[in-house]
Amino acid sequence: MKTVTFRTEVREQLELIGQADIIVGIPSFNNARTIGHVVRAIQAGLAKYFPDQKAVVVNSDGGSSDGTMEVVHNTSIDDFNSILLHHRVEPISKIVFPYSGIPGKGSAFRNIFEIAVALGAKACVVVDSDLRSITPEWIELLVKPVLIGGYDYVSPLYHRHKFDGTITNSIVYPLTRALYGKRVRQPIGGDFGFSGSLAKFYLTKDVWESDVARFGIDIWMTTTAIANGFKVTQSFLGAKIHDAKDPGTDLSNMLYQVISATFALMETYAEVWMPVHGSESVPTFGFEYTVGLEQVNVSTERMLKVFKEGLGNLGEIWVDILGAGDYNEVERLCALSDSEFHFPIGLWARVVYDYALAFHKKKLPVEHLIKSITPLYIGKTASFILQAKDMGQIEAETEIEKLCMEFENGKDYLVTNWK
Repeated sequence: MKTVTFRTEVREQLELIGQADIIVGIPSFNNARTIGHVVRAIQAGLAKYFPDQKAVVVNSDGGSSDGTMEVVHNTSIDDFNSILLHHRVEPISKIVFPYSGIPGKGSAFRNIFEIAVALGAKACVVVDSDLRSITPEWIELLVKPVLIGGYDYVSPLYHRHKFDGTITNSIVYPLTRALYGKRVRQPIGGDFGFSGSLAKFYLTKDVWESDVARFGIDIWMTTTAIANGFKVTQSFLGAKIHDAKDPGTDLSNMLYQVISATFALMETYAEVWMPVHGSESVPTFGFEYTVGLEQVNVSTERMLKVFKEGLGNLGEIWVDILGAGDYNEVERLCALSDSEFHFPIGLWARVVYDYALAFHKKKLPVEHLIKSITPLYIGKTASFILQAKDMGQIEAETEIEKLCMEFENGKDYLVTNWK
């Protein structure tokens, strides 16, 4: 296990702190506008729910130039009476530093894992730095299942706008659910709880020079926990309101990193997922309630243009990966008018499986291969937006459930061709 060498000032702070029960990590990069709210919610949550535990807030920053680290340093709750607290609160330490390694969230997390292990933390939490909907209760819901319930990994469960999280909804959730048999609804949610022993296990893996060090970290953490038999649960946190990304704009880098990490994990854990049939729910903590969500506006016209242009630019690659039958189906979709456009879910499940198989058989260099799925993904997303535009959240979720069943029912195709 290669360890991170801490900067002198971080090492000195760790020596001073000595030991901690709870670590809350915030990776950041130019989030001065939103991170103050996140820090206050964390401090309130620790004070309210874990007053007797020694806690440390760790900000692992990617070299922000907008004063993010200064905001973290200077943010505190001045008056605990204002959040109705009258008990003595253990002082909450802060460690704020720029991380080292490949620029990306995974490198930030690696440093947080290292600090958790160095301080012997029992429970850890990581939360996004652009959250506008985080409340003190999130800390309780991500920590307590670990400290009290004996769980090793707590995935977030939120209500998100039906057009937010499209990479999760159309690829990552249906695929990981079908592969590993666990219904973890937000496997790349960004806000997780985990045990100190799982943090230690993560550090034994030599992945920090790969896409895991960038956007691939969330799916890697979830899959590694499930595939290695750690005890997994999820907690309902309410709404996820953050700096949302329009699914019609350029998500290709994120898509590339998430899918390449997901496919690489399929190689690592083939013996685990191959025998799995169907899926089961995981225990869920928290009181589920209806939440108001911010509108996500999208242009399907632009998305369908990207999809149709993909046929002209990538047709040869698509026919090689999908085979003649499914390629003809895709070609037929390109001929439809925007108002008639509908991407069948059975076809989409096969597309994803065919790409996983092409990755496994090394048909193309990884970057070429995965970037070539982008127009197909954008076409599938446009189809869902057109279909769900007049649906409520529950109806939209039912459509995602149908897609998941399509992945589960088609898994034999993947397993047979993989061998």
